[in-house]
Amino acid sequence: MTKRWLILAGLWAVYFSVTQNCLVFSQKNNFNDLILWKSEINIPQFDPRSYVCYKVSSPIVVDGKLNEEAWQLVPWTEPFMDIRGGNFPAPPFETKVKILWDNNFLYIAAQLEEPHVHAYITQRDAVIYQDNDFEVFIDPDGDTHLYYELEINALNTIWDLLLVKPYRDGGPAINGFDTKGLKTAVFIDGTLNNPSDIDVGWYVEIAIPFNALAEINNNRKPKVGDQWRINFSRVQWHTEVIHGKYVKVKDKITGKKLSEENWVWSPQGVVNMHRPETWGFVQFADSYVGNAEVEFDNKLVEKVKWVLRNIYFAQKRYYSKFGEYAEEMKQLSTIGFIPQNIPFPFEIRKGWGSYVVKIETIHGIWFINNIGKIWSDG
Repeated sequence: MTKRWLILAGLWAVYFSVTQNCLVFSQKNNFNDLILWKSEINIPQFDPRSYVCYKVSSPIVVDGKLNEEAWQLVPWTEPFMDIRGGNFPAPPFETKVKILWDNNFLYIAAQLEEPHVHAYITQRDAVIYQDNDFEVFIDPDGDTHLYYELEINALNTIWDLLLVKPYRDGGPAINGFDTKGLKTAVFIDGTLNNPSDIDVGWYVEIAIPFNALAEINNNRKPKVGDQWRINFSRVQWHTEVIHGKYVKVKDKITGKKLSEENWVWSPQGVVNMHRPETWGFVQFADSYVGNAEVEFDNKLVEKVKWVLRNIYFAQKRYYSKFGEYAEEMKQLSTIGFIPQNIPFPFEIRKGWGSYVVKIETIHGIWFINNIGKIWSDG
């Protein structure tokens, strides 16, 4: 065989290997089937929940009562679980959500089972989770940067803010952000701040204007088929009644108040809501509520992004150990990462205290950098 044919054969072998890797990858629908870490390394699994959001033909009246026919025709989400995942005890009180949309608003309804409904914070943009609360997190473009947070207590007091980046990447939170046109309401099935009786719970109804979210979604509203990264959280404190008022229980030894419980729709793997990569997926359907059922589309490109996220996790571990980022992927094996199991071509471009990882797949060319932002060149 001539030298020319040997070279061509070698190039074909490389191409065939890369193509085969991509094809095998694209045929698998389990986000955790790629073994990227040694067994002793504890990295949260990717287990996002999903929900198909149907259209509504007329605006929802936001009063907390959820008595519109549209709400009756759409399903609840799965009950909330412990923020760390299904291997932890189920919450004693059920929480669930419904979602709808029209051309102007994202509508959210929540039902929170609660035998003792109470809330004391009345100042807007205070730290609402110091009361029991319900929380909404929205990242329209799924890059984990510039996302929205809304917290609400049983008094209908809200805290709305933007996060430029997750706190792990430096934040900061923009507390001065106000959601123009936001509508919220709370309905209490029972009494508020009354320890002498047993309540059924409380309901939250929210209408978030898409125009208010435009700056975190490239100045556009959602299109049919779009999938936004969204999660919901419930903070629940351990309380007791002292002099007729609900008071947080303190540890008898340390004297410090007991940590709150965190219950969520889509599990985070750790006690931290500010991990947008593990939020759920909400898909915007073209079908109006009560009409044809729409199946959720499991987009395989999300698996590409999860592999990139694991490289980001590995670089953070490497930096913690060595004080710098890895320049070659094989260096990450020193902290328990298994780069040889990545099923497509990749490269690291390292700068001064920074890096960018590039991977090429049949789903496009994708990047992630040292502050965790993910993007694509198509």
